[in-house]
Amino acid sequence: MPEISNEEIKKEVMNLHTAIYEKFKYEMKYIRPPKGEYSERTIQYTNTLGYKTVMWSLAYDDWDENKQGREEYGKSKILDNIHNGAVILLHGNSKDNSNILDSCIKEIKNMGYEFKTLDEFER
Repeated sequence: MPEISNEEIKKEVMNLHTAIYEKFKYEMKYIRPPKGEYSERTIQYTNTLGYKTVMWSLAYDDWDENKQGREEYGKSKILDNIHNGAVILLHGNSKDNSNILDSCIKEIKNMGYEFKTLDEFER
């Protein structure tokens, strides 16, 4: 985001907003900068568009489609780094994530954690 103009940011974000609303009937209010790349300008600008920037506390290289077939690695990355308030970034193009998500959710719940939306999250 830092390399593109405010006009380009607005176009991309509003196109995403429209697509999310049309598909899920959900009004976007949070944004995660692609690749986690941002600047003061981009955060301030997306704020003026009505979005709150939310980053993640846990991510791994699950986005790389050439690095699939590492389900135990993915489970370890997730379960070994879980903590109160964790925001876990998982990419939808990962077959590993699809295969391990159910067991990770169950294990995290067994560890005593619960899942909440950002709206429900207490600071």
